[in-house]
Amino acid sequence: MERGPAMGAFVGLGGELTSLIGRRTETARIARLLSGARLVTLSGVGGVGKTRLALRVAADAARSAFPDGVYVVELAALRDPEQLAPSVLGTLDVANPGRPGADATAALVARLCERRALLVLDNCEHLIDACARLVDALLRAAPGLRVLATSRQPLGIAGEHVFPVEPLPVPAADQGHGVRALSDNPAVALFTDRAAAVLPGFTVTESDAAAVAELVRRLDGLPFAIELAAARIRSLTPHEILERLTDRFALLTGGSRVAADRQRTLRALIDWSHELCTERERLLWARASVFRGGFDLESLERVCADAELPPAALLDTLDALVVKSIVNCRHESGRARYHMLETVREYGHERLAASGSLDAIRRRHRDRYAELTARAGQEWFGPRQVDWFTRLRLDHPNLRAALEFCLERPGQARSGLALAVSPRHYWITAGLLSEGRRWLSRLLAADHAQHHGDDAAGPGAALRVQAQVTDTYLGMLQGDPESDVRRALATCEAAARRGGHRRESAWVGHHHGILAIWNEDFADAAELFVRARAEFRAQGCLDAALECRVKFAIAHAYGGDVAAADEACGEVEAAARAHDESWLHGMALLARALLARRADAPVDAIKNARAAIARLRPFHDWWDVAMCVEVIAWSTQDAPRRAARLLGVLHMLWESVGGRLGSAPFMRAQHVRFEAAVREALPTAAFDREFRRGARATVDEAMAYVLDDAAGVPGLTRRESQVAELVAEGLTNKDIAARLTIAQRTAENHVERILGKLGFTSRTQLAVWAYERRAEPAGS
Repeated sequence: MERGPAMGAFVGLGGELTSLIGRRTETARIARLLSGARLVTLSGVGGVGKTRLALRVAADAARSAFPDGVYVVELAALRDPEQLAPSVLGTLDVANPGRPGADATAALVARLCERRALLVLDNCEHLIDACARLVDALLRAAPGLRVLATSRQPLGIAGEHVFPVEPLPVPAADQGHGVRALSDNPAVALFTDRAAAVLPGFTVTESDAAAVAELVRRLDGLPFAIELAAARIRSLTPHEILERLTDRFALLTGGSRVAADRQRTLRALIDWSHELCTERERLLWARASVFRGGFDLESLERVCADAELPPAALLDTLDALVVKSIVNCRHESGRARYHMLETVREYGHERLAASGSLDAIRRRHRDRYAELTARAGQEWFGPRQVDWFTRLRLDHPNLRAALEFCLERPGQARSGLALAVSPRHYWITAGLLSEGRRWLSRLLAADHAQHHGDDAAGPGAALRVQAQVTDTYLGMLQGDPESDVRRALATCEAAARRGGHRRESAWVGHHHGILAIWNEDFADAAELFVRARAEFRAQGCLDAALECRVKFAIAHAYGGDVAAADEACGEVEAAARAHDESWLHGMALLARALLARRADAPVDAIKNARAAIARLRPFHDWWDVAMCVEVIAWSTQDAPRRAARLLGVLHMLWESVGGRLGSAPFMRAQHVRFEAAVREALPTAAFDREFRRGARATVDEAMAYVLDDAAGVPGLTRRESQVAELVAEGLTNKDIAARLTIAQRTAENHVERILGKLGFTSRTQLAVWAYERRAEPAGS
């Protein structure tokens, strides 16, 4: 039989004109897939780099794996499905490309049936049905054939292995943005390479490193968008490109003159995806663009469904957008959650604005998150506390969007205040003091302008006083001058008394109690908490009453009546257990750590402080976690290097809170003495080195160090050792994820790896092993 091209032939496209950056892992994984799978489809949003990746894999394969050749067929310009088979045949046999469809398919089968070849079909999405039929026929007839397809949606036939192509990794928002920190980032490397091609000698400097990092982040790590942005370096600096990214579709033009029309501008690229959608899919794409940072199915139904887009049709429509790579689906904290790349979202937002329904959909979106935050406030004290906090953290960008709507639309400020104060402790536990204050101050100003002269006793006035009290408390925690705080509290108290808002008066008393602790007036603090607690109990506010009780315990634990503190801790712990509550339980454990420290029992102090961190960490409550770390540090003075690193961790935590305190005020004097003692015990260079290691750690790294002073279990990472301990405590994967603030799937992966490393086949074996290991003598 005629064999065609020589061994290793690569037919269809020429060599690469630009380097492929940041795809080494994906290339290897796709090659491994192709070694076993007959059909591999690279799927992903337009511009993510599917074609480049396929061509690299194909070029590598042509040199080794396919002796009868690698054939690449570019389908972007093809419109007629009947011309698909003739086009493929034309790539294999340029002498006979003009056969009609049925004859061409038969000819392809005849040519490929005995060959070990790779067929690459690039850009299948607009011919998806025809591609599926042809590939199915070829694979059935030619057992030595492999097919590598690129498409914005899978072909959907038996035996297909879908490989989702993700955007390039971008620098994390919380990582350093110096040149060294960005040197290994693929998205930055791509920008630098393409910018240097149009502006020889271009490199990322310290002065523009942060701008480049933010630029590739805003572009979602999408290679096509990054390349278009880099081309602008001829006439703009990275800072100027970033400033003009507010209209990315106008800015990102100027692709290759020889490229297809849809590959010359960012808008044309997304237009192509839009054209492939049905009317209902386009409508959902536009409406879903009001969400920021992702959404769940329940929220999508509440915001986007109506007579035009019936609830019964919404799931199938959403699934179609997922299939077409418009929407991405991930499992986060045990729930399916959906995301759009910012470029895709902004395109949908433009379409929504053009339709005239933007305000109506944004109002529905605001109402949805007002409902969620109100429910979170009502259920905050109870078994769903961590779940609610996790959900609000995931939806924080949506909360921001809802608050923006309330500020932008006349008469909506009071609705914004309700969003901003429920649940009461969200801004504190989330470590978002500065942001909470910004929203509250802007909303209070807008509300004053809109409702000046309203009845002081009305429900709206009560909400306003609640917001004022919350804003004042956030200022306290940020370190506002005490004189300013006392004046603000006096204003709040006057407003609360004038309107008869007894609950807010009680909170003012609680805040005065906090100030008294900070001034080390522990007896006065305890009395203030007693009075506030009595008022909360009269109002039926059990959680607030218990919060006053735990603060009473902290006041006495640090400098008052030890027995009173111990009794209060027991009361709070019992109530927390009865209601399956976490945050107040953590605060009670902090009080016990202070009691142990006061009794000169460092082992118990560390144990209780670590237990408190385990309770507080899922809330990102770095203010209270920092106090726990302070206690742990004080209890390790006989290990000065460790103490120095813990001081660095403390510095990092207080910086993350966004305050000006550097330490809890009532701990400050002891903190200063402790730091001086540690500096005295170490050479300056050694102290500085350990301090920097703590201060530059990520939160996960810092917490791993704080929670475990041993190296961990031999063969297991520190995180895996933590997971094994939690399995021994009987926690489910969901509980482990909440405790460690990680995704549930990540927890599941940790457990699976631990079982494999230790040779166990069940969680029970692991739990028994971890439990028995606890009882082993140190060093055994």
